[in-house]
Amino acid sequence: MCKKTITAMSGGVDSSVAALLLNERGYENVGITLKLYDNEDVGISREKTCCSIDDINDAQRVCAKLGIPHYVFNFSDDFAKYVIDNFTETYLCGKTPNPCIECNRHIKFRILLERAKQMDFDYIATGHYCSTERDSATGRYMLKKALDDTKDQTYVLYMLTQEQLSHTLFPLGGMTKKQVREIAEQSGLINARKHDSQDICFVKDGDYRSFIENRTGKHFECGDFRLADGTKVGTHKGIIGYTTGQRKGLGIAYSEPLYVVSKDVENNVVTVGKQNELFSKRVKVKDVNFMPFESLSSPMKINAKLRYKQKESPCTMFPDGENSVILEFDDPQRAVTSGQAAVFYDGEYVVGGGTIV
Repeated sequence: MCKKTITAMSGGVDSSVAALLLNERGYENVGITLKLYDNEDVGISREKTCCSIDDINDAQRVCAKLGIPHYVFNFSDDFAKYVIDNFTETYLCGKTPNPCIECNRHIKFRILLERAKQMDFDYIATGHYCSTERDSATGRYMLKKALDDTKDQTYVLYMLTQEQLSHTLFPLGGMTKKQVREIAEQSGLINARKHDSQDICFVKDGDYRSFIENRTGKHFECGDFRLADGTKVGTHKGIIGYTTGQRKGLGIAYSEPLYVVSKDVENNVVTVGKQNELFSKRVKVKDVNFMPFESLSSPMKINAKLRYKQKESPCTMFPDGENSVILEFDDPQRAVTSGQAAVFYDGEYVVGGGTIV
């Protein structure tokens, strides 16, 4: 009896080719597009979103081409609760969120998987560039980097649990983007040359400040730019408009370049400093999820990355209480940003990850 799979289809080329490959491998496959919000609610045009009417139509046409059913699931309430509200609240606390991670955590790999199980499907599948393996010695499922390291998406999937990994398929893990587009063209898929969607799909033109002001009704007052010793060096235009490491747009007249070092939301102060003040070797990480084991009992040498496009850096990971670790990097890391993810690697495999404190 063939296995039943739900493929999450955004209307883009990656998820479309994922569905095509699963068909070829003999899975009983159904395409699902997630309706995550109404364009009018977030104030952006169709072409800028990842779940617009155009995208839904593209997914429907691909499914018709493949001869599989297509349905739309409306998860807009859940998306607002777990992704948009989290995004807003994290910025209001002076931290920098990663909404793609929260979408994966709550929507694609929890709520969608729960729905799939209710419908008696064996797996969900996505167009992410990565793969899974089961460790024969431990029986645990591992997340492995993509063959194409320029497209690897393991950074935004570190939170996957053993249950989720065991019921998820990633057909594109061993392919390059070029190969995916070639397969789409050879198969006559309408979206073979369609552009990839933007990272923060619900924020118009990346203007998260206006988005948060419109959503919350709050206006962010001007405040002080200060050096570490408390010296005022300028006036900022609202603390929400700045992130750690930022130099551009500060508008500070000073003898040398200054960068955002930290933010004090309570006192509405942005601390700025020289380039060397951005670097640190010690990073605390909370809400950690591990893949090869349940918990860390002793120090471990790993590589870690603190931003999606950042290169991995060697460090030692120390246990620091329940679901928390300390990373001691061999070399200082620039602009460590609270709210972003730290993801741990051992060679080609994800050890785990968590949120930077």
